[in-house]
Amino acid sequence: MNASGDTDVTRRTLLAAERTWLAWWRSGIAATTAAVAVGAVVPQLVGGSRTPYIVLGAGYAALGGAVFVAAAVRRRQVEAALHRGEWAGVSEHGAAALTLAAVLLAVATLVIIIVQP
Repeated sequence: MNASGDTDVTRRTLLAAERTWLAWWRSGIAATTAAVAVGAVVPQLVGGSRTPYIVLGAGYAALGGAVFVAAAVRRRQVEAALHRGEWAGVSEHGAAALTLAAVLLAVATLVIIIVQP
């Protein structure tokens, strides 16, 4: 028994997994918010072609959707592993794919900001 009298570490682990799932959701919401800002608001504020901003906004929306899907998959993996008494690591391919998509969007955003008048 620990100092707080709590002997059930599984409950704490499930709550930590839930907080992580909510963090994934916050990231998805942030990407979706960026999609609205870049794809809909910014084109109304700047001169020149709106197309790059709309395409970029669509990219942020796709990233947001991918994060929501990844959050659901990850939550399912973690809960199943916890019920089996095992550990479920994050997929290297999934993490690399989301990271690459985010980096590409960040670079594309920078390029459009620099190139557009």
